[in-house]
Amino acid sequence: MTDQGADLLIRAAAVHTLVPGQAPQRALAVRGDRIAALSPDPHGLDAWVSARTTVHDLPGATVLPAFDDTHTHLIFAAHGAHDVPVHQARALAEFLDLIRQRARTTPEGEWIRTTTNWQELNLAERRLPTAAELDRATDRHPVLVKRGGHNDVVNSYALRLAGITEDTPVPPGGVIGRDADGRLDGRLIDNALPLVERLLPAPDRDRRIAGLRLASGQYAATGIGTVRDCAVTPDDYAALLAAREAGALSTRVRALISALGLTSAAQIEELLDAMVDWRHGCDPWLSVWGVKFGLDGGLEAGATEEPYACDHTFAGTLTWEPDALVEAVEAVVRRGWRVGTHAYGDRAVRVLLDVYERVLERHPGLPAGTLVMEHGGLAGPEQRARAVALGIPVTLQQPLLHDTAEVELGFWGPERVARLFPARGWLDQGALVAAGSDFPVGRFGAMRSVWGMTTRQTVIGVQGPEHAISYDEAVALHTTQAARLLGEEHLRGSLTPGRLADLTIWDRDPARCPADILRDLDPTHTLIGGRTVTAALAGTR
Repeated sequence: MTDQGADLLIRAAAVHTLVPGQAPQRALAVRGDRIAALSPDPHGLDAWVSARTTVHDLPGATVLPAFDDTHTHLIFAAHGAHDVPVHQARALAEFLDLIRQRARTTPEGEWIRTTTNWQELNLAERRLPTAAELDRATDRHPVLVKRGGHNDVVNSYALRLAGITEDTPVPPGGVIGRDADGRLDGRLIDNALPLVERLLPAPDRDRRIAGLRLASGQYAATGIGTVRDCAVTPDDYAALLAAREAGALSTRVRALISALGLTSAAQIEELLDAMVDWRHGCDPWLSVWGVKFGLDGGLEAGATEEPYACDHTFAGTLTWEPDALVEAVEAVVRRGWRVGTHAYGDRAVRVLLDVYERVLERHPGLPAGTLVMEHGGLAGPEQRARAVALGIPVTLQQPLLHDTAEVELGFWGPERVARLFPARGWLDQGALVAAGSDFPVGRFGAMRSVWGMTTRQTVIGVQGPEHAISYDEAVALHTTQAARLLGEEHLRGSLTPGRLADLTIWDRDPARCPADILRDLDPTHTLIGGRTVTAALAGTR
């Protein structure tokens, strides 16, 4: 023991350090925000106990590192804390009635927004609402119905505010929806989203902090200790800074500042100018990881090599011209930032690798991990091999596949759905892979993601079982490998002295749980930097 002793001592059935070759430990001591010592004997660190030491005796518990969600949207979750909860609806009448109820308590002319974590196939009608239907819910408020990160539906009031008419030019890489008669139906996709979203007023700061407090606590309650938020605007980051100052964050946050909707290097330079003051932040709770680009659409517009199953004249949408994207990515890396780019369909993956290869040729000294592929949904063996050769890591989101498999089946057909997110292939080919949820399109949760990657289960049954990976591999994609991707393996990801005390405690060993239990298993406790961020532990003295 040292003279100072420990602030916290945990005795458990097993402390899985995730250090290769190391047997489970039984005791873990924390001093400040760091792990101070471990022992294979549950009483092997008793000498660290002093009058100020909190001791947790948990003889049946399993301790793991806190998990990372390496591609998610905490900001969307925080907005959803106050938005109309349409994800609860099971029919359009109920969906519209929820908006109608909010309209009764909202001053005329103020925006009404909905939560984003829902799918139209969960509604009895199995379709999105239309502008005309939203008008019947309220024609005295602009309404923004958002589904995921790529699709909006707005009412006529919002279309008028945005100046969108039958003659409005469609932005490159975007869609302005029309009905069968050619009239505007209120739907906006990808690069058309800013036409309306630019009009949304900035939320009240206190309201935003309250939303971030609630949302980050919800992530932590599932075992997530660090989120990599992949679509953060400068205003969003200001809210995150305020939330951090207020002590409202229950997870660490690594922000990708959003370039979505931008189409030129000049616009990117303006964004980078706004980021200058965040370059040297060293707060272990909150920092900017880099810049987020989007190269293709989502479920309805991912860019594929072969036409869609539902429309043989359509193969998705690229939202950047490759030459322009090369110039834009170069602007980012010249300023010393990293880049994560959404590439979902196989055509988008191919084009992104072309772009990244050109950037690497022009900037051969870039640090490893500067350029990351987000999703790589339909990446085939040749594309995976090429990514590995170029040193491009990838983030995968099994919960996205679980929740959207039926939607994607209609667009892409069964063969392509079955080979989405081929984790087995990526690992076997030597890629650096990390995992996440892509909430609000997929449901976040540490073990929910592990369950999905080990079973390949979706809402329409098992898809592509040959792409399943083991429990240990799935855990690593959220811990040791996630920390590698973020460049923080010296700080987090495994449990060793000197690393941050980011821990999860489980009342049973997740590795021994049946699949149906593992899917919904949450930790009894999550600690970040040695600080409790979920409910109090039993067995404390």
